[in-house]
Amino acid sequence: MMSRIESVFKSLSQRKEKALIAYVMAGDPSLAQTAEIVFAIEKAGADLIELGVPFSDPVADGPTIQKASERALRQGTTLRAVLETVTVLRRQTKIPILLMTYCNPIYAFGLLDFFKEAKGVGIDGVIIPDLPHEESKEFLTLSRRHGIDLIFMIAPTSPPERAERLVKEGSGFIYYVSLTGITGVPLTEQGAVQERIRKLKAMTALPIAVGFGISTPEAAKEMAQAADGIIVGTALVKIVEAAENDPAYLSRLTDLIASLKAATRA
Repeated sequence: MMSRIESVFKSLSQRKEKALIAYVMAGDPSLAQTAEIVFAIEKAGADLIELGVPFSDPVADGPTIQKASERALRQGTTLRAVLETVTVLRRQTKIPILLMTYCNPIYAFGLLDFFKEAKGVGIDGVIIPDLPHEESKEFLTLSRRHGIDLIFMIAPTSPPERAERLVKEGSGFIYYVSLTGITGVPLTEQGAVQERIRKLKAMTALPIAVGFGISTPEAAKEMAQAADGIIVGTALVKIVEAAENDPAYLSRLTDLIASLKAATRA
């Protein structure tokens, strides 16, 4: 049976559209507002939701997302609470939901329990930026057993043999990190990124989604020419950051999502 992620990429491809994957930090400003944000941005055009699980040492994230993580942790947001929020979301939406989390919260939760609960609440995929390859075997076994896509990140610095292994082992899509380092830095060498995406496509039939540094419709359009999807995080988190003092933050979020989605259409 086709997974929800596979199904979305397939139907978008038939419509000559690319996927818009929107990153939301769970628990920022609160878990109740996270649910509101997800419903609003889905309505505005997001095709997949990447829910960030707050963590005290988020090595792959830039300052904006790190601060969002700190705010969510101050709200008492835990991995269990995020999974409970997904249960609430699933009452109203079938949009594919991915969790972006680090290894520590999963180990603390219990590896088997995590995959069982994630499947039970309706998680479609998991992205774990700090998962070492030597520890990935058990994650792969459990994710496959529970029908959850384990989505791997490939960076410009990934050696070809590592990239080849990851595209063979991963499922759902490949998350191409368009910059080395941390999220939220502006995308510059777009030609080089597009060339790297073309090389990855020669290795795999999995869709390639590109993230890190995309914040405008122009950058989204540029990247959508080569990739199958674009991932937008920091630009959205910045709007949510202002939520406390900006009653119109939801409409600013949905305006940005609508303009980014328009850029993914051929």
